[in-house]
Amino acid sequence: MIHPEPTTKIDPTLARGTILEVRDATATTPAQVVMSFPNNSYKTAFETNDDLEMLRSHLGQMVMGRIFAKACRVDQPQAGGRRIDPCFGTPRRVMGTVIGVDPVANVLVMDAGAPVVLTLTAPGQDAKQFANADFVACDVMPGASFTLVK
Repeated sequence: MIHPEPTTKIDPTLARGTILEVRDATATTPAQVVMSFPNNSYKTAFETNDDLEMLRSHLGQMVMGRIFAKACRVDQPQAGGRRIDPCFGTPRRVMGTVIGVDPVANVLVMDAGAPVVLTLTAPGQDAKQFANADFVACDVMPGASFTLVK
């Protein structure tokens, strides 16, 4: 069942999501937390450096945290929606509306169905090239992460 987005105002960089699963690190993959978000049926896996037992104590609960990713070249397509691709698994592409710009840190905050804090990495591309409400899309480097905000 898709749950509606809560209406309480919070910091726009914070993502509200439900913890579905916590995965231990293996020889080939780092520790991960699998999240779902209101208004969609995504099951997105993010790397995490948070204490896994603390995350497990919140299984099935809605929590707040920040999603961080490193953006490859950011483009401004003419059409599309807010989304994290793929719907199931680790993020490879995000698309949405810019809701915050930090030119000093070269960071964009994008509403991709959940807020994503994007560090720009493409040569010659600066956050100051973008403004709130711009529609943008980009591939993200491996290692998108979620950090719980207590």
